[in-house]
Amino acid sequence: MAQIEIIMPKMGESVMEATITSWVKNEGDRIELDETIVEIATDKVDSEVPSTTEGILVKKLFNEGDVVKIGDAFAIIETEAAAATAPAKVAPAAANPVQEQQPAPKVIAEVSKFTEAVAETEAVSSKDGRFYSPLVKSIAQKEGISQTELDAIPGTGKDNRLTKEDILAYISSGRKSAPALAAAQPTLAAVQSNASVKAEPAPVKPALSVGGGDEIIEMDRMRKLIADHMVMSKRTSPHVTSFVEADVTNIVNWRNRVKNEFERKYGEKITFTPIFMEALVQAIRAFPGVNASVDGDKIIMRKNINLGMATALPSGNLIVPVIKNADMMNLAGLTKSVNDLANRARIGKLSPDEVSGGTYTLTNVGSFGNVMGTPIINQPQVAILAVGAIRKKPAVIETEYGDVIAIRHMMFLSHSYDHRVVDGAMGGSFVRRVGDLLEAFDPNRPV
Repeated sequence: MAQIEIIMPKMGESVMEATITSWVKNEGDRIELDETIVEIATDKVDSEVPSTTEGILVKKLFNEGDVVKIGDAFAIIETEAAAATAPAKVAPAAANPVQEQQPAPKVIAEVSKFTEAVAETEAVSSKDGRFYSPLVKSIAQKEGISQTELDAIPGTGKDNRLTKEDILAYISSGRKSAPALAAAQPTLAAVQSNASVKAEPAPVKPALSVGGGDEIIEMDRMRKLIADHMVMSKRTSPHVTSFVEADVTNIVNWRNRVKNEFERKYGEKITFTPIFMEALVQAIRAFPGVNASVDGDKIIMRKNINLGMATALPSGNLIVPVIKNADMMNLAGLTKSVNDLANRARIGKLSPDEVSGGTYTLTNVGSFGNVMGTPIINQPQVAILAVGAIRKKPAVIETEYGDVIAIRHMMFLSHSYDHRVVDGAMGGSFVRRVGDLLEAFDPNRPV
């Protein structure tokens, strides 16, 4: 019999660890190839991890609620394959019952790996036993945060664990990194730290009273992540929002005319979302500065155009699946991707990779009957566009015979952007370009 380690797989850009939420299999259970072993949660999405081999689950290396680093083993499965042992060592083992019980070299190596992993985990714990993930420790080291300062940061994770969002929010809230100054002048650094605390006291939460008929509902994990992400975004980026009203009558008439033919030809229902995305891609090509991220005092200009689409879930929560390389797709391809990701998002079947790597986000507030909104930037992006409800309104149209008033399909576009790197000229011009592209839509376009 051979024993195989099951490794926590890579789950998308920036995902460094996962929390085990539930074991689907118990020790002693038989597991088939690709059968789910464990359910996990990352800061991106909940998911399942299938087995890469078949056999018997002989050892769980982590418990529910434990955090596992990407690339680490979390379970051991015993397979029916013969162990890789030399024939010369097999015969003595059969003659000696005591030797039969000795672990095979493969098992010894696996136990050694697990011991090293435990030692590494212990190495990222503070003196009082508080656990820190390697990602958190790496961020702290990069920002020059001492162990004492790290221990003082409140955590929102399990057992007060400090999450990536906690330390990023702490840094973005005004904490300045000065490792060289701290090393050369520790007394001065301490004085400056105290002065900073006095100058910017933590906001005092208002007193909250609970009445007898009030219901207290505990936030689920996803709602906590959304809340943390939104607060972090507002702390990180100075938000500015520009608005444009666009005449989308040509788009509405075209869709109403071709929707049945489109579905027969491509097997997909055409909505307004892929049409908006098609215009977004063209506008991003003209204004690449909105397709970027900020890293300290550096601007990262993204080569790929990966469009996120905010999707409401039946639970009331929100998730943002991403269409990778949207600029390489035609309208039919965008439609297929939009429908597929939206449907799987609502039933919880997205993979972590499908909700990461976005470079720009579109949110449709019009689906709830709202005419406009002021969306919050989906970090680490620098801009987001909200499209409002399409409504019939009287509008002035310029004709060769003069101006006339007609009933048109109008829609507001709301563009929120990070004023650190996107100024009003770019942010406003970009959303105006999107509006112009939508208004110039060809009503005679073939399917």
